[in-house]
Amino acid sequence: MRILVVGGGGREHALCWAISASPLCTKLYCAPGNAGIAQVADCIDVAAEDIAGQVALAQREKIDFVVVGPEVPLAAGLADRIAEAGIKVFGPSAKAAQLESSKGFTKELCRRHNIPTGAYERFTDAGEAVSYIKAQGAPIVVKADGLAAGKGVVVAETVDQAIEAARDMLSGNRFGAAGASVVIEEFLVGEEASFFALCDGEHALPLVGAQGT
Repeated sequence: MRILVVGGGGREHALCWAISASPLCTKLYCAPGNAGIAQVADCIDVAAEDIAGQVALAQREKIDFVVVGPEVPLAAGLADRIAEAGIKVFGPSAKAAQLESSKGFTKELCRRHNIPTGAYERFTDAGEAVSYIKAQGAPIVVKADGLAAGKGVVVAETVDQAIEAARDMLSGNRFGAAGASVVIEEFLVGEEASFFALCDGEHALPLVGAQGT
């Protein structure tokens, strides 16, 4: 199989390293890749967020299978576009990627389907957010609704810190469009772990859980 991995970070390096060892892989590309990835794959200078460019690359190189790593192109619909081009792709559709690209969407889905989650409210108005924070007290968590490269969460130990974070996000000064809406939620105490599963729409194959130190 001729395989293309989209992205250029540590996650994509790990993916390329593992894929390159597969006997099914006859040719491996990564776009844009990085110097480390270049040791196991041919790197091509096409930005991960360049949806049209990635589709054109996959078609030009007669790619059989595309693996999309980063969240931003997934949220922008890259997996959908690749599939529309008749190429197999590993990665959620833009609709499914909302689980990652919008914290508010995910919290509302949990509420709608009675999935346990911390108490929360979603705001676009700074005044309403401030009133909610004052009513709830601290510690409290303020999150930019959209993708913010892992930086969009403030665990505020005081009400003043929470108010400052909410105002900063909603003003657009801190995270731009990603902070146009904020989720303010209950501070939960406990351990955190990531749990992954491979899904095909009907079946779920759980993988090993992961936890940072």
